[in-house]
Order: sequence, then structure tokens, then C-alpha cells
Amino acid sequence: MKQQVLFNNVPEIRSVQDVILRSARIYGHKLALEDLKETPIPRLTYLELLSQVTKFGTALRELGLPERSHIAILSENRVQWSLSYLTLMCFNYVVVPVDRALGINDILNILHESDAVAVIYSDAFQPILEERRMSLKKLKCYINMDRPSSTDEVYSMTELMEQSRGCRPDDLPRVNPEELAEIIFTSGSLGRAKGVMLSQRNLAADLMGMVRMCMIYPQDRFLSVLPLHHTYECTCGMLCPLYTGASTHYAKSLKTVVDDLQASRATMLLSVPLMYDKMFKRIYKSIQEKRLTSIVIGPLIKGTNFMERIGWKSCKKQVFKEIHERFGGHIRLFIAGGAAADPVTARGLREFGFGFLQGYGLTETAPILALNHPENFKDDAAGLPLPGVTLKIHAPNNEGVGEVWAKGANVMIGYYKNEKATSEAFEGEWFRTGDLGFRDEDGFLHISGRMKNVIISRRGENVYPEEIEDLLHRSPYVLESMVYGEPDEKHDEIIAAQIVPDAEAFIELAETRGIQITDDLMKEVIAAEVAKVNKELPGYKQIRMFHLRDNEFEKTTTQKVKRYLVKKVPGG
Repeated sequence: MKQQVLFNNVPEIRSVQDVILRSARIYGHKLALEDLKETPIPRLTYLELLSQVTKFGTALRELGLPERSHIAILSENRVQWSLSYLTLMCFNYVVVPVDRALGINDILNILHESDAVAVIYSDAFQPILEERRMSLKKLKCYINMDRPSSTDEVYSMTELMEQSRGCRPDDLPRVNPEELAEIIFTSGSLGRAKGVMLSQRNLAADLMGMVRMCMIYPQDRFLSVLPLHHTYECTCGMLCPLYTGASTHYAKSLKTVVDDLQASRATMLLSVPLMYDKMFKRIYKSIQEKRLTSIVIGPLIKGTNFMERIGWKSCKKQVFKEIHERFGGHIRLFIAGGAAADPVTARGLREFGFGFLQGYGLTETAPILALNHPENFKDDAAGLPLPGVTLKIHAPNNEGVGEVWAKGANVMIGYYKNEKATSEAFEGEWFRTGDLGFRDEDGFLHISGRMKNVIISRRGENVYPEEIEDLLHRSPYVLESMVYGEPDEKHDEIIAAQIVPDAEAFIELAETRGIQITDDLMKEVIAAEVAKVNKELPGYKQIRMFHLRDNEFEKTTTQKVKRYLVKKVPGG
């Protein structure tokens, strides 16, 4: 029986400019942005943020950059990144966020292909831009976030703002929410980056849909760890808190997340499933070290589940106080995106009193299409369609699996200067996600995998590599894996896998048994883990051969394996 989902009432917005103006008016002197990397720590209240936006925007106008100019941002996460992005949105420019982790040639290609006429960047990129300046003929203006102005074309962001008169909020240029506002070049786990064109209406629609599904409060504090150039972090981790009056705190690095959770007293964390898997393993390891076996933990969890059901909502946080304090003591919700979360991790974190939700989306949909509801969720599902989003499964097979199609106000305009790719991505008003999935009896969306990754046997049976990889990743001895089809002597596709063993798990195993770690030991253990996975799968999906890797797979900045770079190695 379907459960009634209650949506939150949210303020109507049509643009990012609406977000900034409304929040400055309502939340004024409340903290908006904070950067934990710098000393002294830069902090901006909502009113200070609006003031700096008007100053920086006016300075850009005075440099002779007209409305609708394409301007790139190239920097690590920091207050100045957000300030630049919000300024460009409020002053009717087109933002081009650039992935700072890309190689030099990829960065230069994006600056060229996006038709950027200016770039706002951190000092780390000064040598690259200086060296290749002659090849960047379209760029007329360079704005450094850190150092003083040096030439007529290289300006200091700080000096520009100090010299700017700013403007009244009422004098901000009128924004057309339907026009192109942002070009995001997809990282592309398949290796072909495309410029996704989003409007401010796309972003506003996604913001409203998310908050209608999952309430964010002004007292919430977000720790920002994922790269801001990606829509998941930009929309959900920056614009969402700004829309709701919450604050965003930029982490020092991925390695300092636990310390930064404590320093920021964060209540919300958005990340990829891999990070939550590591967190859960750390919790479980600490429990084992204290010799708190399932004989003790099991009854505790059952008892706290009962106490929550009868109304003691903070019971788990008090019983498992030591675990919560390790992550700052204030976390109320972990949100996972970018890949499917492990249901074991989701349930495990929730049993210790952490809220946990996962969603699904793409850069092309600004990004969220489906999200689990705090009161109506399934840990093995991507979620329910966001309010305002319609989903359908196109051409389902006998198992109900087909391509996920979507429509809604958050769906992109198209691909920049790529009419062929745009036409291929749409069927009428429906956007073709390229993902395979199905809807269950309660309306939840389940993602099976990417259409381009599916393995088809000679008998026409479909195998979704991601499904098998998810099962492999539940093993403590498997750090990463990639499943693929390998032709056999009969020219059929058999299932093969490349597996990266978890070094820490093997060190612990060797110490426990008092033995040495050898290649034979790793093969023996991994073979046993593969056998366990195979027991859960029908014959045609079972792994027939595997190969152990010494190094982790190369990944995108959202931690997706770049499958196209992996050389398939049969056997092992």
C-alpha cells in the first residue's frame, strides 16, 4: 500500500537572484558562508554576501564586460568561488564552472569551447594561464582571487571590490530565468565531455523540489566537501542552504572531514556513497576494537528502535553519543548522491541514529530527479520523483527495466553548440537519461545501471555491471571493482571483474592470523568473496573470472570510475 507523502510548503523563486535577494532580506546578519581552510577564517553574513555581490558585479561592468558574457570560474572550494558564481548569476552573466582537477589541456579546451571572455581564478592557476595566454585568444580579462593586479588585463578580485561603489539591490539587472545561465562540462565516466546548458529556472525548480521533499532549516549547517563545479554540490550544497537561510562551511580537504565536522558543528553533509562506506566501516571497526559484539550492540539497537517508535526521538543520539561526537555531535542528516548507496551502510548509519537519504539525478537535470523522503524511504531505491518532476520507464523488458525518461522545469536547455547530442537526448518533451531502471509498486525509482555499460549475452540476457559491483563492495576486502563482459571461445560474453583489494582489511587479517600477506592469500580471500556474491546471482550474472589490481581506478571528481580508461584484463 502506498504511503501518503507530505510535501513541505516552500517560498516561490524563479532565479538564483531571487534566492540572494530574499535571503538577505530575511536572514540579514545570519552567517551564510565560512571557509575553514583560511586563517583568519573568512565569514560572510547574508547582508555582507549581497553587498559583496553588488560590488563585484558593478566592478565587472566597469571592466567593460557586458551582460550575457561567458565567464569561467577556476578554483578550489572557497568563499570567493561562491561569491563569483552568485555575482555572475545576479548580474546576468553566463557562468562556466571549470573542474580544477582536470589536466591543463582539458582546462584550456573548456575555456576555449565555452567561449569564455573572462576567467576568475585562484592563484594556483596563475602559472598555467600565464604560460598559455597566447593560445587563449578569446579571453580578454583575467581576475585573480589572491594576488594584486599586475597588468591591464590581469586584475585583483580584492582590489576590484575595494574600488567598486556597488549598487542598490533594486538596481540589479533584470534576469530572464529562461535564458542560458550556466554551461557545465560533464566529467564523463565514458570520456566524452559535453557542455550542459542550464537556466536559472532549472536551478530554481530543482531547489524548490528538493526542499519540498526534505526540509532544511535556518539553523542547519552544511559542510561542503565535494567540488563546487559539479551541480550536486553547487545546487544541493551551496544554493540549497542559501535558499533556506542555513550556512555553508567549506572543508579543508577530504582528509580532514571528521575534524571539519567538529569545527563547523555541521548538521548536514552531502557526499558520495564511498565516503559513507568508509565512515560506517570506521564505526564498526571501533566497536570491534572495544569488543562490543553483536550480542551487545544488537539488543541496544532493538531497544533504541522501540524507544523511537514510542516517541523518544533523540534516544539513539544519547545511547550512541560517543559515535556521534566523533562526527561533531550535531549531524542530523547524511545525503548521498552521485552513485547508488549501499543499503547496508544506509541502514547501519540509521541504526546508530544518523539520518540518511539518497537521491538520483544528472547534471542535465540541475541535478536531482528523485529523492527519498525522510518519512518514506527505501534504502535500495533512488527515491521518489521530486515534486514537479515526471518520470517514466521507456520500453521496459520482462523485468520492468527500461530507460528512465524525465520531464520537468529542471531539465536542461540542451548541450552547448551540439545540436546533434541535444536532439539525441530528447524524445519530444522527454529527456532520455541513458540510465536503466524500474519503478516498484510504491512508485520508488530503482536504477539498474547505464545503458552503455549493460552486458548482453548471446541469449539476450541483460547484465548490469553496477548491480554486481554493489554486491562486491559489501565485502570488507574489496575496495573497488569494475565488472565487464569478456568474450569466451564461443564468442559469448562472460562476466569478468577487476578488483582492488582493501589493503587495511588485509593487514588486519594478517595480524589476526599471524601470517604474511601474499598474492596467493589475497586471491584466496577474494575468490571466497566472489563466490559469496555469485550465490546471490543467477547463473548468467555470475562472475566467471577476476583479476586483482595493484592501483585504484582513475576516477572523475565525483568518484565515478573512468571506465573507458580501464584496460580489460581477462582471468586471474
